[in-house]
Amino acid sequence: MHRPVKETVAILGATDDPYRYAHKTMLALADHGHTVLPVNPNHDQIDGIRCYPDLAACPEGIDTITVYVRPGILEGMLEAIVDARPGRVILNPGTEDRDIISRLSERGVKVQQSCTFVLLNTNRYLISR
Repeated sequence: MHRPVKETVAILGATDDPYRYAHKTMLALADHGHTVLPVNPNHDQIDGIRCYPDLAACPEGIDTITVYVRPGILEGMLEAIVDARPGRVILNPGTEDRDIISRLSERGVKVQQSCTFVLLNTNRYLISR
């Protein structure tokens, strides 16, 4: 029996606010069987899921990083993103920035501009590796 591949996904800007897409996406990723690593220094856990203060604290083997922080915050995370060696980074609406895309791409990080929540709910979330 063929089983679909699941990913380990870090969620930059994870939140416990159920009305925000970062939260909805975290739940949707988990519902689809992916391992979620919420990243937010202001939370120890979100909905019973351990939350990490930064990418460096996350376990190794991140397949995808999905971004829900504005470019001004994301810029300070670029080295940590490169160090995590993800298969891709998804920049959700409102997080896109040409300079950041260019800088990540130059360092060999695949960048996808899309809405993770929409990808999941339309069966277009493709595995990064």
